[in-house]
Amino acid sequence: MARPRPALPDAQALRALVDAESRLAVRVTPGAKVEGLEIAAGRLLAKVRAKPQDGKANDAVRDLLAGALGLAPSRLELLRGATSREKQFRIRD
Repeated sequence: MARPRPALPDAQALRALVDAESRLAVRVTPGAKVEGLEIAAGRLLAKVRAKPQDGKANDAVRDLLAGALGLAPSRLELLRGATSREKQFRIRD
């Protein structure tokens, strides 16, 4: 059986959360049953199936964000939170 497509908010809503320095804060839940992005109380929440081992969850979050924003994953740089649930990505031009 195929995996369901992740629930993604509108790209414009995600871009509204990006600050003046092209940074995007994300709260991550690794090991979730269903993947998706959600905006709640002005914060971006990401759920990924990948476990937090060897950076797999970080890569999954990067791929999910890139797909939602319509960008290549290489344009997203993890600035902070490699081992934390609270992460910050920068969108490169």
